[in-house]
Amino acid sequence: MIIRTARTPRALYHHCSQGVKSGPVWGPQRVTSPQRWSRAGATRSFSREKVFPLRTPAERPLTPPEHRERDMGCFECCIKCLGGVPYASLVATILCFSGVALFCGCGHVALTGTVTMVENHFSRVTSDHATLTDVVQILQYIIYGIACFFFLYGIILLAEGFYTTSAVKEMHSEFKTTVCGRCISAMFVFLTYILGLGWLGIFGFSAVPVFLFYNMWTTCGAMKSPIANLTSVDNICVDVRQYGIIPWNATPGKACGSTLSDICNTSEFYLSYHLYIVACAGAGATVIALIHYLMILAANWAYLKGLCQQTHAYQDIKTRDDQELQDVQSRSKEGLNSYS
Repeated sequence: MIIRTARTPRALYHHCSQGVKSGPVWGPQRVTSPQRWSRAGATRSFSREKVFPLRTPAERPLTPPEHRERDMGCFECCIKCLGGVPYASLVATILCFSGVALFCGCGHVALTGTVTMVENHFSRVTSDHATLTDVVQILQYIIYGIACFFFLYGIILLAEGFYTTSAVKEMHSEFKTTVCGRCISAMFVFLTYILGLGWLGIFGFSAVPVFLFYNMWTTCGAMKSPIANLTSVDNICVDVRQYGIIPWNATPGKACGSTLSDICNTSEFYLSYHLYIVACAGAGATVIALIHYLMILAANWAYLKGLCQQTHAYQDIKTRDDQELQDVQSRSKEGLNSYS
């Protein structure tokens, strides 16, 4: 007697688990043939019954990477791209570009204003400040070279940060490290260290004109104070010849009294003084950026070195396993030949 009944997935799971001794069953089951009940009604049996459990998420076939990328939405793609950005290198690059731009731009204009101020107030003979003019031109050419070099160097370091980021390595599974790549990373570490020392010197050098202009600024401020009324204002002077800017035979070489006050009120002095301060701050920002770069490059180099050691260890284990497998296969073949 065949009884056809419609059962819910929960009841069907209960009967299948009692009639079929199998592994864990996942989800609703599908039975191809009806249940057969014995006339006594005490026992149940399944004849020609096949149970097809649904696959678990771990047993389902994996989707190819290109299909997964195709199925992702715009938001998921943006999140994936943002995960591959080396934010530390990006911050260091922005700081480096800002510092170099401030130093080069403000320093160039401040040097031009300084030459103009010296020509108009401290050295009216062209031969006296000819050396100063040549030095300023050389410094301006050096500023052009520094700006171009650090623009390219910052882009190179940012690209190196992109290619050594762990998120990029996860996206590109065929990423491999080579001896040449590790040597390039070590070279960047050494070069950044040397450039950092050089910028420390530039930072100290850029503080010298700030100190000179600050002395002139405080002298002009002292002329306006009540203490200056006790003495003659004409006795308060600033002699730029003692700083080595112009030779000792330059005329007039110094400014006193009202002449000094007029110099402090000119646009060349006011603009050059504040531009020198900004240029010095830009040099300091560049030093901080290079220190940041140095930490990033050292960390990337250590990461590449560790990854290379892990790769070598994996290759050694794989080679050892292959050799053991070949030995087992050769021994099994010898055993079969001897048995035959």
